[in-house]
Amino acid sequence: MKKYVRLGGAASAALIWCAPVMAQDQGTEYLYPEPAERPEVLVTASRIDTEVETGDYTGSASVITPEQIERRQVRDIGDVLRDVPGIAVSSVAGQTQIRLRGSEANHVLVLVDGIEVSDPFGGEFDIGTLQAEIGSRVEVLRGPQSALYGNDAIGGVVAYQSARGRDAEGFAARLEGGTAGTINGSARLGLAGERWDTALSATVVSTDGQPNSRPIGGGERDIGRDSYTLSGKAAADVTDTFELRAAGRFIRTEGDFNDSDFDTTAPTFGFIIDSPGTRFENEAVYALAGARLEMLDGAWSQDVSVQIADITRDSFNAFGRSSGSEGDRLKASYVNAFSIASSHFVTFAADWERERFRNNDPFGFASATRQKIENVGLVGEYRYAGERLDLSAALRRDINDRFANETTFRIGAGFDVTESTRVRASAGSGIKNPGFFELFGFFDGRFIGNEDLAPEKSTGWEVGIDHSFELGDTKIGVTYFDNNLENEIFTTFPAPDFTATPANADTKSQRSGVEIALFSRIAPQWTIDAAYSYLDAEENGVSEVRRPRHIASAALGWTHPGDAASATLVVRHNGAAQDLAFTDPSFVPVRVTLDDYTLVNLNANVRLTDGIEAFARVENLFDDTYEQVFSFVSPGRSAAAGISVRF
Repeated sequence: MKKYVRLGGAASAALIWCAPVMAQDQGTEYLYPEPAERPEVLVTASRIDTEVETGDYTGSASVITPEQIERRQVRDIGDVLRDVPGIAVSSVAGQTQIRLRGSEANHVLVLVDGIEVSDPFGGEFDIGTLQAEIGSRVEVLRGPQSALYGNDAIGGVVAYQSARGRDAEGFAARLEGGTAGTINGSARLGLAGERWDTALSATVVSTDGQPNSRPIGGGERDIGRDSYTLSGKAAADVTDTFELRAAGRFIRTEGDFNDSDFDTTAPTFGFIIDSPGTRFENEAVYALAGARLEMLDGAWSQDVSVQIADITRDSFNAFGRSSGSEGDRLKASYVNAFSIASSHFVTFAADWERERFRNNDPFGFASATRQKIENVGLVGEYRYAGERLDLSAALRRDINDRFANETTFRIGAGFDVTESTRVRASAGSGIKNPGFFELFGFFDGRFIGNEDLAPEKSTGWEVGIDHSFELGDTKIGVTYFDNNLENEIFTTFPAPDFTATPANADTKSQRSGVEIALFSRIAPQWTIDAAYSYLDAEENGVSEVRRPRHIASAALGWTHPGDAASATLVVRHNGAAQDLAFTDPSFVPVRVTLDDYTLVNLNANVRLTDGIEAFARVENLFDDTYEQVFSFVSPGRSAAAGISVRF
């Protein structure tokens, strides 16, 4: 076990020794039942910087609560996102991607404590590096959100929020061990005074791993991973109307990976093979500082914030470092919001952003010039929250120093037909600028950039209905959506040398589908959550890759009458999907089909004393063999057990 793992495990043990999804959706999803007196709210649903109750939201959104994350024993946030309708997750060593409603992975904006965390190099965030901290929660907004958040938000927004100090004061920690040399630990300290609060958290996720190549490629090398997260956030009320806040996060992930066989004469050409010595090291630093001033008894607020993201990536082979990249982002935002009669909300917001990128190639094949892009976004938003009718509208103008200026919009309406039935509809547009990798390439001779690329653009709409049944506390939501993507960026392999290079497609990509979510309390101590997504995503009549038509999940939960124990059985099904395989000597990809698969997970916890619990879980209970990406074999059955404490 690496030095960091030994230190992390020892630190977690010392802390313990020394210590004296209801995911509700306005598209209605419930992953865990919550007390009725605690309505779910969305922080990211508006730039107004006030919480929006899910019952007032005009689009489709889900909230994954701290209770859900704890009861399902979630360690990687990407895992629990598999239970949210509309999301497809694909994971390999060193990269976990999420696709929302058929979007590309880099079309999903990911926020962590309000900070944009995507890597400017590839334009997306590896959700596999986001570890579940004690007390954290997640919000998911589906559908185009560029009118509020600008670039990257074509498919939607995933927002992770760590707990504030006053949300859960005191000390909490967990430590577990399991198969494949797994040692995971997390500790959190929350402190709060009359006018301030702060929280500090440390998380370690480590495993020796399992093989991820097929038997034809060896199938024996274990692919291990170690991930370390240190985070903190604080807020202070300087006066009754003036608040200061700050958040910071450091993530380091290091792990093994297997490479493809590039020998065109080998029978394993294009397949993943055991590759001793290949590994990666990624580090990211994120920080945010902000201030908020409220006037007129809170009816008028002004908020300013500055945030940074600094990401470095390095890959290694048996001979040393083989590639690397550096990306950073600096962003400043100003939000000026008014509320009128507690039902009308008007907001003006302005964002300035600068992204930079540099290849850090040890061989000098790729250009080391630091490239940059600057953007200014101006946002206007109106929201009406009535007794039965809710309306929203947003307009954004982005002024970019490299691409043409763009305007995006979002409108929505929701109406409570009865006390138990609500209908809603929304429409919007989104934009995604090309990433630095697509613009400037990586290794000359292997992938050539295209500086003439145009931004990708999307427009879409949705309609939905939500209904609650008194019998059995049952809730169901159904949403139909339809999105069109123009200028989709894809990789071409032009003759005669077939060198990979990106280009904009001339045709539209059509994405439409249905999302269904059901929650029911089938007995006093039993609940069931179910979600189903149907997706039809095609480019010029050809199915888009890694987007299953059918995704479904169901979770059966039991809680002891005295809350002394609980158990959850989760079943997840991914339908068959298309993918690309580079098994032709020309290096032009061929299409293959990934088989469907169904996974079963089971977990349970028991309260030993006040503040101390024991827990255990089994994932992939029936040890199914499956691939989320062509030729990458996903992990088989695993088990873990541990203990958690709270003081």
